[in-house]
Parts: sequence; structure tokens; C-alpha cells
Amino acid sequence: MEMQSLAQELSGCDYPGRGIVIGKSEDGKKAVTAYFIMGRSENSRNRVFVEDGEGIQTQAFDPSKLEDPSLIIYAPVRVLGNKTIVTNGDQTDTIYELMDKQQTFEQALRTREFEPDAPNYTPRISGIMHIENARYNYAMSILKSSNGNPSACNRYTFAYENPVDGEGHFIHTYMGDGNPLPSFEGEPAWVKISGDIDEFTNMIWTNLNDDNKVSLFVRYIDIETGKYETRIVNKNK
Repeated sequence: MEMQSLAQELSGCDYPGRGIVIGKSEDGKKAVTAYFIMGRSENSRNRVFVEDGEGIQTQAFDPSKLEDPSLIIYAPVRVLGNKTIVTNGDQTDTIYELMDKQQTFEQALRTREFEPDAPNYTPRISGIMHIENARYNYAMSILKSSNGNPSACNRYTFAYENPVDGEGHFIHTYMGDGNPLPSFEGEPAWVKISGDIDEFTNMIWTNLNDDNKVSLFVRYIDIETGKYETRIVNKNK
């Protein structure tokens, strides 16, 4: 596998859907994550990210235009002690609640499947970052239908111990636009992580398709102290 340019991965796909990036800063001092959402329908585009405690929530930008909130209003990011959970749906809450009861990331996700949005059956993508005693590791997961067959769920988990400085991984829901939307394939892309939080945020936002991008969340967590910085960018203002 060759390391990819995250900018090229983003700009080269007109509709990656929702995406999670997790990695480590070039100086090795920060755990890095980003989560973005895109939308094709008015309902999907009518959203913003808002801070909620140590995490974030999606929220209707114009509540009067909100149609079906079931798959678009959720908490993409929650923090459980020294763990940061990032997902593209309400499985954030499932992971939080079951890990709080001493279950593992994988065990929590065993209780969930892809989204029930036929004919797309959008994959559920999830990530977890664990920082303890100045050590950092992370994992990513995807739950997807079996080649569009909703009677079977394929489950994949990718774990990354002792991440390398300036490197990360990128997973997203779709391979591009289409009808039905083609689900993500393969393992998360190996990508370069560079720049400070503002440079990284700007790079991602700039390279997302301008018509379809909706919101972006970026967090840099100090591996020594656990303190973090967050950036949120919303197209709707």
C-alpha cells in the first residue's frame, strides 16, 4: 500500500459521503481526528455541527425544513474518559454506553448494522482513539451490506497500535456518487497528516466538493496531557 495524499483522496471523489480521518501529527505530539458530512438532499444539507460537552451534535440549521431526523440528527463525537469516539450515526451512543459497561469497541458494534436506508444501505463507519500514560492507539470499523444485499452484514475492524508520526487513515461511506450509492470498499486509505490544526482543517474543507459539503469537525489531542483543540466548520451560517 502506498501513502496517499488526503487532499487528493478528497478532491478526487465527488461524493465520499461521510468520512473519518484518524492519525498522528507530524511532530508526534498530537492525536488527530476529523469527521465530515456531505449531503445531496435538502434534508441532508440542512445541518450544522454544534458543540455538546466534550463532543458534538448534528443539528437542523433551519428546524422548519427538517423532514426525517432519524439518520441525520445524532452525536458524531463523544468522549468516554480517555477514549474519543467518532462515528457517522447513533452508534456513537451504542459504543459509549456499552464500553462504559466494560464491553469492547467490537462487541458494542456487534449489536449494530448498516443503516436501513434502502437501496443505499449506507455503511456505519466508526473510530475510537485511546490515550493513556502518554501512549496512543486507535481503531476504525465499517459495517456494510454484503454487496448491496441487506440480508447479510459484513463487519471489518482495523486496529492501529503505536501510530507513526505524520500518518493516519481515512475511511468514508461511499466510493462516489451513484444510484444506489456505492459503498466504501477495502481497508482505510493510508494518508499523510500534516500541518497544525488550522492548516489541516482548511485543507480538508477546501478539498471537499463545494456543492455537497455540509460540516467538518477536527480535533487535535495532546498525547501527554489529554488537552485538546477543536475546529468546526459549517457551510450553513
